[in-house]
Amino acid sequence: MRVKSFIMQGVLPIEEPPSEPIRSATSQEQERLNALIFGSDPTPRIVAVEAVDSTIWLYVREGEQLHVQQERFQPWLLSDQPMSLPGVHWQELDGDFGDRPALRYLARCADYEAFDRLRQALRDEHRATIAYGSLARQYLMLTGKTLFKGMTFDMLHRVQLDIETSTLTPDQPGARILMIALSDNRGYEELLEGEEPSILKRLVERIRTLDPDVIEGHNLFGFDIPFLVARAEHHRIPLTLGRDGSPLRVGSPRACVIGANSRTFKPAFIHGRHLLDTYLAVQRFDIGRGELESYGLKESAQSLGLALEERIYLEREQIPHLWQSDPDTVRQYCLQDVHETRRLAELVLPTEFYQCQMVPDTLQNLATIGTGEKANLLFLRAYLQAGHAIPLPQEPRDYPGGYTEVRIVGLVQRVVKADVESLYPSVMLQFGIKPDADRLNVFLPLLRELTQRRLEAKLRARQSTGSEANYWDGLQASFKILINSFYGYLGASFNFNDYDAAEAVTLKGQEIVKHIAAEIEARGGKVIEIDTDGVYFQPPEGIESEEQEKAFVAEIARTLPEGIRLVHDGRYQAMLSVKTKNYVLLGYDGRLIYKGASLRSRADERFGREFISQAIQWLLKGQPERVSEEYRRLANAILNGELPIEHLCRRERITEKSHQPHHPLRELAGRFQVGDYINVYRRKDGSLGLLEEYAGDEDREHYVEKLYKFACRLQELFPDFEQLFPRPQTLIATRDQASLFD
Repeated sequence: MRVKSFIMQGVLPIEEPPSEPIRSATSQEQERLNALIFGSDPTPRIVAVEAVDSTIWLYVREGEQLHVQQERFQPWLLSDQPMSLPGVHWQELDGDFGDRPALRYLARCADYEAFDRLRQALRDEHRATIAYGSLARQYLMLTGKTLFKGMTFDMLHRVQLDIETSTLTPDQPGARILMIALSDNRGYEELLEGEEPSILKRLVERIRTLDPDVIEGHNLFGFDIPFLVARAEHHRIPLTLGRDGSPLRVGSPRACVIGANSRTFKPAFIHGRHLLDTYLAVQRFDIGRGELESYGLKESAQSLGLALEERIYLEREQIPHLWQSDPDTVRQYCLQDVHETRRLAELVLPTEFYQCQMVPDTLQNLATIGTGEKANLLFLRAYLQAGHAIPLPQEPRDYPGGYTEVRIVGLVQRVVKADVESLYPSVMLQFGIKPDADRLNVFLPLLRELTQRRLEAKLRARQSTGSEANYWDGLQASFKILINSFYGYLGASFNFNDYDAAEAVTLKGQEIVKHIAAEIEARGGKVIEIDTDGVYFQPPEGIESEEQEKAFVAEIARTLPEGIRLVHDGRYQAMLSVKTKNYVLLGYDGRLIYKGASLRSRADERFGREFISQAIQWLLKGQPERVSEEYRRLANAILNGELPIEHLCRRERITEKSHQPHHPLRELAGRFQVGDYINVYRRKDGSLGLLEEYAGDEDREHYVEKLYKFACRLQELFPDFEQLFPRPQTLIATRDQASLFD
């Protein structure tokens, strides 16, 4: 592969300029832009950064060899006021932000102990600080180094791990590890079996021998590592998996950012290696797509087209018994788990890897923090390296969001989507909207350079094949994620946030998308829905082919400001518009695309999901009366106890909150551990019961109420809704009255 020979300087590898360069820059300007994106230090092939006491260990790959470089390092922090303590040297930074408070003082500490004392003392005094506990992040930010420069994702040595156990938790009677499956991206695979102490010792030996940069697993932090740690402690076997021979270390709970939400997990750390949980990674990958109904390994692999042929599917509770009666099936199942984990990782992790070449942090940490924090690290690095003070975040305030509107509810044939590519980044660049506190003019030049490099990488991806195309595609996707974080950054609690700028961006975006809708209608099209940066519409009569649709969109695009690019972003046989941001698209290939939690939610019971799905099929066929018939049939089936309990139960996760008073799961939570999933149903007395302990006591009237609520999600599609979908009380009374004559 040609790529690796020309990505040694931490800049986007370009053998020759793109055919249509967007702009040119002087060598000095280009050097600054390179440093903004990739950091100022071009050191290649750093695969890990670790701190041992006050020494930084750099693990640098040279071919198949790994070299360790050690450097003395003084931890640092920023504060709004200095504080005199032994072993601390203060430097006042340049820069002024007017009335906005700032971190003007940089402390360099003799060692980590001095850093920790200072951090705690400043905290006690309620001083504003930036004080990262990770010395690896501190080192990378101050030196301008980043990981993996000069490498592609497939150059990483990655090991996949999966364990099969006799019980769900490591402290249950009879708990033990039955086997461990290992594989890597270089052709190795092995099953470790035998007595549990032997399995654990051989695991340590294999990891030390294979010496991977990364260890991957699905639910690695939620299941595999806690189980391994507990069983190793039981046998007093140290899990010395570190590159320096140190043991695996379990950290404190922290949040993995998943879009606007987060999931708490307890990380683990191995010196010189990155632990990556594909269970968390696939959830981050699915943000904005919404394609997955479940994030389990098998379900994710199936939905994403990664499932192995002749895949074995086993329920968790089958494994201990099957291990006794048919161990070969369990062995094959376990190996298939690591194979699918590797496939899944190769889809969901490259963007994090390529961002790691830019953002000053470890891969393990980047795989859990939010995109806004990644952008913040880029800005902080630039200001620190310039010796400039850092502003404190503005106080939050409300500001307008993107413009959304539904103009047509119901079934619409022949639908086109017109989309403004990167609306908010384009608005910021075209109209020069940036944070007022950006004294060094980092924000817009960085955004512009990331945008150009993404366009160049997309071009290279189209011109390449195989692994080289994968490289460019991974790189452009990484640029895209960072680019799209800039707008959200303005309106969040980060150092250079600016709510006035965020408001200016959204108002200009609203103006543009309303203009697009008006132009569509002026030309005879019918606008169905406007959603922030796109418009679904029915084109005028006479516009039938895809080429005609694209020409229609291009005509409207010519009315937009320079730098705002409107594109034809999809065509569909039909659209079922329900309400704002809730619709179903029927593609010309027959595929259905759902948008909105009211139409498809992982939290819904199976009978509700199937009812909504079937209703949509009938509505798309123009048969709304069938929906009413199915509603009545299903209600009677529930009331008569004819629906399997598996269709009524729902999957719940045990969390810390599950143990709190008045929580619905409180009575059951004590029987499980935090992180466990259980299937529950509602009993007649209002309590929740386990699916495995079902006793014919489901609250049927409650489930008819739930059915009615599912039907209400489609209420806007039925003008005579109350007649077609009787309320639960009416259905129950009708059933009771009929029973009098039985």
